[in-house]
Amino acid sequence: MEVAAGAEAEPLLPPRSWRARRVFWRAGARSAAEDGAGADNDLYINQAIVFIEDAIQYRSINHRVDSKSLWLYRWYYSRTCQWILSLTITISLALAFIEKPSSLTVTSDVRYRLPAWNPPCGLTESIELLCFLVFMVDVSVKSYLVGWEEFWKNKWLMAYILTLIVSLTDWIVSLSFLCTEDVRIRRILRPFFLLQNSSMMKKTLKSINSTLPEMASVVLLLAVHLSLFTMFAMLLFARTKDGQQDKEWMVYFRNLPDSLTSLLVLLTTANNPDVMIPAYSKNRAYSIFFILFTVLGNLFLMNLLTAIIYNQFRGYLLKSVQSSLFRRRLGIRAAFEVLSSLKEAPANAQQSYVNVGALQQVLQRVEMDSRCKQAIMRSLKVCSCDQLSAAQFQKLFEELDKDAIRQHPPSPDYQSRFMQKMQFAFGHPYFGYLGNVVALANIVSICVVLVMDADKQPSERDDFFLGAINCFFILYYLLEMLLKILAMGLKRYLSYPSNRFDGLLTVILLVLEIATFAVYGFPHPGWRPEFIGLLSLWDMVRLVNMLIVFRFLRIIPNMKFMALVVTTLLDLVKNLRAFAGILVVVFYAFAITGIMLFKGAVVPMGNISAVNTTYVNGTLQCGTYEQLEYWPNNFDDFAAAVVTLWDVMVVNNWQVFLEAFSRYSSPWAKIYFVAWWLISSVIWVNLFVALLLENFIHKWDRRCHREPLSDIEYQRTVELMFRDVLEEPTEEELMEKLHQHPHLQLCR
Repeated sequence: MEVAAGAEAEPLLPPRSWRARRVFWRAGARSAAEDGAGADNDLYINQAIVFIEDAIQYRSINHRVDSKSLWLYRWYYSRTCQWILSLTITISLALAFIEKPSSLTVTSDVRYRLPAWNPPCGLTESIELLCFLVFMVDVSVKSYLVGWEEFWKNKWLMAYILTLIVSLTDWIVSLSFLCTEDVRIRRILRPFFLLQNSSMMKKTLKSINSTLPEMASVVLLLAVHLSLFTMFAMLLFARTKDGQQDKEWMVYFRNLPDSLTSLLVLLTTANNPDVMIPAYSKNRAYSIFFILFTVLGNLFLMNLLTAIIYNQFRGYLLKSVQSSLFRRRLGIRAAFEVLSSLKEAPANAQQSYVNVGALQQVLQRVEMDSRCKQAIMRSLKVCSCDQLSAAQFQKLFEELDKDAIRQHPPSPDYQSRFMQKMQFAFGHPYFGYLGNVVALANIVSICVVLVMDADKQPSERDDFFLGAINCFFILYYLLEMLLKILAMGLKRYLSYPSNRFDGLLTVILLVLEIATFAVYGFPHPGWRPEFIGLLSLWDMVRLVNMLIVFRFLRIIPNMKFMALVVTTLLDLVKNLRAFAGILVVVFYAFAITGIMLFKGAVVPMGNISAVNTTYVNGTLQCGTYEQLEYWPNNFDDFAAAVVTLWDVMVVNNWQVFLEAFSRYSSPWAKIYFVAWWLISSVIWVNLFVALLLENFIHKWDRRCHREPLSDIEYQRTVELMFRDVLEEPTEEELMEKLHQHPHLQLCR
């Protein structure tokens, strides 16, 4: 161990001059063995390439930098390897849909569901083994690249290996039992592979963990609030001598668990005002108790929890982006230090320089966006100097921080005066506004026809009017598309997403309309042909009308603030994938746990012994699982479990699930559903709201102050969103961080 450490301590680069500023880079025992100026220069070039690619992707530079490690590092982060890893994680997670209990049935309703096809023993296990092999290669490469010392400090890598060991052990146990065991621990661990592969998800989890103490204080206050009002409720609605007046006690406050459950559900307003009605019908003063509980719990404490989460996460994205900016600047500075140590680089007593030719050689091999690469190369050509200082080098790569700008192709240049007038008329924004008015008229006409035919039987409908107006409007849409292409040119027309959306729907509508005429003929009074082919006339007309309604979204780009809101939300969806990933992880783990706990618990109505508690005088009690026919909501397979958890997360009628699964399995089942409500509906939803607000406010402020440019589209990422408020790292901070690199040493 000490020998290896000593080998890595040897400087990689020899000093250029005794008096000059000295830069020594050491890259492990293998790099120290390389001699010769040509070999050294190749190594420095490869190091610079990797550091620049790290900066582009906001990756850490704390990895091995010898020749073989650099080759392995680039291979690991290549598109092919990362695609294989992502595909492996997806396949591993998707196995839950086909392995026993399989979700491959038409319905999840326990009354109508047919026996599902279950794969033979060894099929999904073989796929799992292949996934495990990929994960073992992944963790081995990661562990090697970070180095032995860093490996022991990295808790995620340690957890990765432990998860693989447990999963492989459970896999062996499954095969030894011929796949007949009901509990498979490795299924719960699968989301970890998704979690550890995303740095943003790790940061989010870390931030949630730091917020837990503050959230715990409010949750504790909620628990005290709930307990006190439960005691009051049991005293207020205690059993009386007159059994006819005990409905509130009998239904909601019969014992402590029922009382806690009733008020907990009331905290989410899911059973309001049902829980209050029996007592309120007896005495209106009882309403004060329920109103007071709801005001204190739902309006104050629950919103206080949202405020705490928002306060904790208010600067979360800004801090995260600041950290990403530091990584980018550090990677660029590391590349500069490497290139300044080339044999061709001039020695200078005051500061280091990088040869422009060496940088051009590096840029040719770096994998980066072509727009940025071309912009940097243009700047180098414009620059008259042969060497670049550290400040010039860093400024050159600020191109990476700029908005991605896409300029639309120019319109065709017509020589004919008539064509120029046509181009002016049909390329003018007013022509687009006319199209929006026509689309609105189409929507209104469809609404009128639907209202008039709402109560008619299919045999009584006359589809002549609807068919005729659809034909007219579709012809107009086709003419509008052709005229726009004439005015703008095909390339410019297709460069606008709104035009692509508009044109695609127009073509689909035209094809459907031609198919309708080919099968049923042209519209005429009394146009009611019989069912022919795959779709009836009414089905085809409905499909056309749905597409026309969908096409009406074309008005969004023409309404400034609506377009701002919609584009902001779309960008948020793309940039907040980490938080969606956290939700997928939680959903997956709870769904697998629910299958283990409640698989087969819900039985059809034929088994009276299991559901006889819901009968009153031979009829089902109102509001129960059976009376509401919630049979498809169960945990008999993975897909059904995910839908059931979604319904509980929405908290509408979630008390039905609490009561039903408590009867079908155990009263302790309530703990599972309450835990899911806390994690999904309370913590995650509030977290998402807080992040949504912060993103939206920043983006709204920036876009409201930007002048609209018709020919330019800005493609902004979450890193660029806060660019104006970020602080640039200082020279001292960058050099201090470089000195702390575990595999490189910078000596001044």
